Amino acid sequence: MRSKTTYSLTCVLIINAFSAHAETCLAPLRPLVPSDAATAKEFEELLRSDFEFYLSDIQDYFRCLDVERSRAFKEAQDVSQEYGQFLETVRQ
Repeated sequence: MRSKTTYSLTCVLIINAFSAHAETCLAPLRPLVPSDAATAKEFEELLRSDFEFYLSDIQDYFRCLDVERSRAFKEAQDVSQEYGQFLETVRQ
């Protein structure tokens, strides 16, 4: 009986692990800043574009972090409640 319970619990834990919906937020790479004025002038349009993309991407990154933080906080609350229920169950 104990072996069957252990097996069932293991299956539940594996399913829960695969059902996690954490989002991976990847920070954008910083734009390259040339060290000399001649190079900066030569690649001005490309560099300007890199900076604009970065500024847009960093805003998306911040939004992603906000969403992930909110999701993780809710998950932690749920897990805390489940842990409380678990403790009550094993005390009986």
